[in-house]
Amino acid sequence: MTYKNFTVDIDADGIALATWDSPGRSMNVIDQSVMEDWENFVEKVASDDAIKGVVLTSGKKAFGAGADLTMLGAMVGMVKAQGKSEAAAKQLFDGVYRFNQLYRRQETCGKPFVAAINGQALGGVFEMTLACHARVLADDPGVKLGLPEIKVGLFPGAGGTQRLPRLIHTQEALQYLLQGKNMDAAKAKKLGVATEVVPAADLVSTAKKLIKDGLKPIQPWDEKGFRLPGGAVYSAAGAQLFPPANAIYRRETYDNYPAARAVMKCVYEGLLLPMDAALRVESRYFSHVLQTTEAGMMIRSLFMSLQALNKGARRPADVPPSKIEKVGILGGGGFMGAGIGYVTAKAGIKVVLLDRDQEAADKGIEHSAGIEDKAIGRGRSTPEKKEKLLSFIEATTDYAALADCDLVIEAVFEDSNVKKIVTEEAAKHMKKSAIFASNTSTIPITGLAKDFPRQKDFIGIHFFSPVDRMMLTEIIVGKKTGDKALAMALDYVLAIRKTPIVVNDTRGFYVNRMVLRYMSEAYNMLIEGVPAAMIENVAKMAGMPVGPLALNDETAIDLSHKIMHQTVRDMGEKAVDADHLALVDKMVEEFGRFGRKNGGGFYDYPDKPAKKHLWHGLADLYPQQNPDDIDVQELRNRFHSVIALEAARCVEESVVTDMREADVGSILGFGFAPFTGGAISYIDGMGTTAFVDMVKKLQKKYGKQFKPNKLLLEMAKSNELFYDRFASGGKEEKKQAA
Repeated sequence: MTYKNFTVDIDADGIALATWDSPGRSMNVIDQSVMEDWENFVEKVASDDAIKGVVLTSGKKAFGAGADLTMLGAMVGMVKAQGKSEAAAKQLFDGVYRFNQLYRRQETCGKPFVAAINGQALGGVFEMTLACHARVLADDPGVKLGLPEIKVGLFPGAGGTQRLPRLIHTQEALQYLLQGKNMDAAKAKKLGVATEVVPAADLVSTAKKLIKDGLKPIQPWDEKGFRLPGGAVYSAAGAQLFPPANAIYRRETYDNYPAARAVMKCVYEGLLLPMDAALRVESRYFSHVLQTTEAGMMIRSLFMSLQALNKGARRPADVPPSKIEKVGILGGGGFMGAGIGYVTAKAGIKVVLLDRDQEAADKGIEHSAGIEDKAIGRGRSTPEKKEKLLSFIEATTDYAALADCDLVIEAVFEDSNVKKIVTEEAAKHMKKSAIFASNTSTIPITGLAKDFPRQKDFIGIHFFSPVDRMMLTEIIVGKKTGDKALAMALDYVLAIRKTPIVVNDTRGFYVNRMVLRYMSEAYNMLIEGVPAAMIENVAKMAGMPVGPLALNDETAIDLSHKIMHQTVRDMGEKAVDADHLALVDKMVEEFGRFGRKNGGGFYDYPDKPAKKHLWHGLADLYPQQNPDDIDVQELRNRFHSVIALEAARCVEESVVTDMREADVGSILGFGFAPFTGGAISYIDGMGTTAFVDMVKKLQKKYGKQFKPNKLLLEMAKSNELFYDRFASGGKEEKKQAA
């Protein structure tokens, strides 16, 4: 029998080596053809007495990367097309349960299966290996096992919630299921997931030896007298585990994620049942979660859109790839400049850190050394890697060092006059083919470009702090920015392994406009007398990773002060809310509270081991409301909708033109409630009609920040969705093409 995705070789001992190598794919994933092949193969193994056992391995560098989400999406689409009928629901369940039936057949067919894992095995592929009777891992850093489905709004639905907590301690299993983290080969061996860890060259031979030595074709959980590694649910161990686990789940998710809730239920309920019944429970929950709005939005934004953007979806197709060998950074000794220098050097690109004096410039190198020292302490780097990285960095005060740079990034103070001085000086020394980029966070690029002689070669590259940890980078196109500058900016951002979004020029660009709305709504709440602790806690309940006041401390209140006053200078006093300006002026000028950087902002930052806490003086700034009189859900709605409204305004103004970038940018840029799929998906998930109804009520009660824009009002008339109107190939693009 021949297979599309597998080659099978049976040796003299009757051991079948099944090598998975799907044609036309860089990575093995489970799709319909793989399912059909594996079903046929398992039946062949079960019925052929000549086959004594199976070794499953991969013909690619990685073992496999899970199930094809497009296949799962088609299954959900089928249900929607049939109007969510009972028949459609059963059809979806049957499709989902097919995975579990197949893997269950694999582990109960009477022949031993061993997975010989040569690289990463994630998601449904890892679940396939869990249905094997043993797992042999290559002793290689590239070997990673994990169940990352939770990160895209799903959970392991092919037996992962049942086999993993039967294989290792329930507490450990819950952490891997709920956090989506990976385990390396050493950890897998320690936990008992890996049977053996051997050199890559010995992978298949070791797997075959296990079979020849009499590996039992029975899983531990199918043996009589099997005991759960973490103890039974209804036992002293279970009583000590599940109540605190549920509390931690609530604390971490605020019950915003249906998939996380389903994991808790699947593990708890499934461990009370025999495996066959437990797998049916898992499939029922998976079928339900697959149909939730949260799963649909998260899969679209955090998997499909993210992948597309990380492959350069917005890069001009007719511009040849850029050759970026050296990057100059103005203000390279500052926190942002030094961070940019670090990620650039880490990508193997030479860096020139330029600052006003040598001491300042050297701080940029010290910053990179410090990051590497911490990584070494955690086992994530080595002294050799640190030395190599630092060898790429040069610190100087001499602008002549920019002469051979392909890209120069300005990362000085957020002051247009300072930026003008360094831009003009850098331009005197740069080669004609080089691109100049400003790391400004709010100042319009078109205006800054006037200080550079070649405006077509001027672009914005806005990094987020801390640069080494934040994955998003915002690329801002000015009115005269050319395709070459855009292509090089995208090539550079992808080279340093960040996710780029491309936005058009405006004050605050895209992400910061939403961030400022988030923080300004917190200002409104403070001024109304909502207790600061309630503001912060409700923001986290709404799915934000950091409360708005804590976020303002991190970005620096004195930076907000500078931005507000710069805006007043540029656009007049009416451009800034007078009450907000008064609050920020009081914090900075009267109390000297700049944020985390000087130990005091909306929070106090005492010396360790004491933890930060809200500044007690906040309660004295404005008369306080009784918390019992405040509608928590309404506060949540205010945070979500004020941000989503700003995203909708950015779409209307063509600041952001790709809905994928709008959503991914809002999540990666400042952590906008990932369970919504992003700021635009939040509106689409609710429906534009329902969203407009909600914000009109908020506008009447709280003010003009909740006023829906014309585009939203127009779309709400027919409940038109943003992804229908603006997505690639959608109505709006067709109108423009016509």
